[in-house]
Amino acid sequence: MRAAVVTTFGGPEAVRVVQTEVPEPAARQVRIKVAAAALNPVDAGMRAGVFGGEGKQVGLGWDVAGTVDAVGAASAWNVGDEVVALHPGVADKPLGSHAEYVVVGTDAVALAPRTVGVVAAATLPLNALAAVQALDLLELAPGQSLLVTGAAGAVGGYAVQLAVRRGVSVTALARAGDEEFVRSLGASHFAVGGAEAGAFDAVLDAAILGETALAWVRDGGAFVGVIPKAHPASVRGVRTTAVEVQADGVRLAELVGLVDEGALTLRVAETYALDEASKAHARLAEGGVRGRIVLVP
Repeated sequence: MRAAVVTTFGGPEAVRVVQTEVPEPAARQVRIKVAAAALNPVDAGMRAGVFGGEGKQVGLGWDVAGTVDAVGAASAWNVGDEVVALHPGVADKPLGSHAEYVVVGTDAVALAPRTVGVVAAATLPLNALAAVQALDLLELAPGQSLLVTGAAGAVGGYAVQLAVRRGVSVTALARAGDEEFVRSLGASHFAVGGAEAGAFDAVLDAAILGETALAWVRDGGAFVGVIPKAHPASVRGVRTTAVEVQADGVRLAELVGLVDEGALTLRVAETYALDEASKAHARLAEGGVRGRIVLVP
C-alpha cells in the first residue's frame, strides 16, 4: 500500500509517499480501508520533528473515515462496517492514517455519520474529541462563562457548539470576519483582539495564546490549552492544564450522533489525493484555511 511518512524532518517537501506492507490487525484491533483522512496542524508538527522521532520513519495522520476490511480476535466490529476512528500517536508510530489502510484499536472506532459523506466525516475525530475532552477538564456548570479563543478554527468551533449544549455562556474570540460564523455556532458574545482581564470563569485556548489568554480568566477559574504540556503556569489560583487527546470510541459515537442531529458543523476546506500529500502540507502552511484539508487515497 501507499502511505505518507517522513524519514527526515523539514517543511512540506519532507513528506514522502512510500510503498509499504499492508498492516495486519492483532487482537482487539481492526484494519480500516481509508476513504478519507484529515490533515491537522499536529501532522505539520510531526513532519517538522516537534515530537521527536529522529532517525525513524514517522507516519502521518490521526483522523480516518473508511470501511473495516479485516478484524483481529475479540473485535466488536465486522468487515464492511463504515466507521470513523482516531489513530493517535506521534514519534512512535511508523504508519498513520494518511495511507490506504490503517490499523487501530477496536475501542478507538465508531460507526460513521449517516448524514454526511466520508470526506466530511474524516474531519470529526481528532478535533471534536479534543474539544469535548478539553471541556471536560474545565468542569464548567450551566450558566458559567467561557471564552473560546480561535473560535472559528476546527477545535474552537466544536468547543463553541458543545459548550453551548452544556448551558455555558460562550464568548467567541476570532477575527472580525468570522463573527457571523461563530455566532451561527451558538456563541452568545463575540470578541476581537482580546478581552477584559479576569472576565471569564474559564478559557479554552484553541488559538494557543498562552499567558495572554490566561489573564482573561477570573481568580480561581480554569484554563485549558490544546498543546500537551505547554500550558502556562497557574497564577491567581487559576487551574491550568492542556488536553492530551485520547482515542475514545464511545465518546466518538456520541459526537457522531450530534453530527447526525445537525448539532455539530463539519467543515472541509479542500481535498487532495494521497500522492499530493506534500502539496496538502504546503497549503496548510500557507494559513488562512477554514475547515480541514482532507487526503483522499
